[in-house]
Amino acid sequence: SERKNDYMKYALQLVEQGDAYFCFCTKERLESLPDVNGARRYDRHCLKLSKEEVAAKIAAGEPYVIRQKMPDEGVSSYVDAVFGEISVENRELEDNILIKSDGMPTYNFANVVDDHLMNINCVMRGMEYLSSTPKYNLLYDAFGWERPLYVHMPPIMRDARHKLSKRDGDRLGFPVFPLEWHDPKSGEVSAGFRESGYFPEAVINFLALLGWNPGTERELYSLDELCQLFDITKCSKAGAKFDYKKCIWFNHEYMLMKSDDEVAALFAPIVRSHVPAATDSQVRAVVAMMKDRVNFVSELWPLCSFFFVAPTAYDEKTRRKRWKEDSARVMGELAALLEATDDFSIQAQEHTVEQWIQDKGYKLGDVMNAWRLTLVGEGKGPGMFDISAFLGKDETIARMRRAIDTLG
Repeated sequence: SERKNDYMKYALQLVEQGDAYFCFCTKERLESLPDVNGARRYDRHCLKLSKEEVAAKIAAGEPYVIRQKMPDEGVSSYVDAVFGEISVENRELEDNILIKSDGMPTYNFANVVDDHLMNINCVMRGMEYLSSTPKYNLLYDAFGWERPLYVHMPPIMRDARHKLSKRDGDRLGFPVFPLEWHDPKSGEVSAGFRESGYFPEAVINFLALLGWNPGTERELYSLDELCQLFDITKCSKAGAKFDYKKCIWFNHEYMLMKSDDEVAALFAPIVRSHVPAATDSQVRAVVAMMKDRVNFVSELWPLCSFFFVAPTAYDEKTRRKRWKEDSARVMGELAALLEATDDFSIQAQEHTVEQWIQDKGYKLGDVMNAWRLTLVGEGKGPGMFDISAFLGKDETIARMRRAIDTLG
């Protein structure tokens, strides 16, 4: 709006050249035009006005718009980087409004003027503008300006028929913004990929393969690799479905590619918000055991909290299924066995406990499932010897004794 007069200057130049004209038609007259297949095509009524008639109407203060004058014959063609040659019969092009009755430019006019003034030489936009571009090219030609290279890309789709919108993400529970966005008018908050826990590399990789691929079955690429491989001519001509579950998969893969130290640095603040005394080595050890089980760093705490906080309750479903009539007695024997064990390493425990199970004639599954319930509180977690070695002898036996007393 601050450059309103500049657009008018260019529009008046077109009028002077005969490439545009003033239109004084009222809303009522336009609505009275014949409806052809659901659209009213302007009949160029005001193009017949003489210069004197135009000047008189302007002097009288009659409202007007400025319309682009399209050629009556011939074909307008251009080459798009994705769709190839696009040709439109000029007689099919309607005389677009360039300047509205309030003096403001339409997008169809402003985008051409703005791009030229900013020295834009490559225009990338959605494929819905394929049919409008010949109109823009006629403006470039009328001004004697060089046309830009055009790249019309397929839209990102919610499904086979609908383009993705931010409301789809809000409604269906996935982010469509890079960062969390607060609508200044409504106050609504739309989720962002960053705040939802996605790694930047995963989002870039996911988005790069929407509507484009380098022609291989491979899916994981670094940003540098994408820059080297990218070829605009390999963009798809069809819309790309936005499958946010695929982005979750990418995030998981990038989680696995990160070092334990990298993930631990992200997980540590979460752990310390619950257990301030947790050490870096403890956090790293848990990450090494559990990062392959989650898609987001934020999912680690619900899955791994038992490493840092002893259970105060026991999952009822797991208890009914895993805690047998003799479980309390067997767990008491196992606690005594572990208490007498000097070497509490994973390998030493595994050898001692499995030999004891074999000697006693117990079922390995029954012992391990009951033991897991005493240390974890439910039926989740990595291998039992990994858990007990992490907890250490004193904490392991304390949890076992507490569970025996509680579960009976």
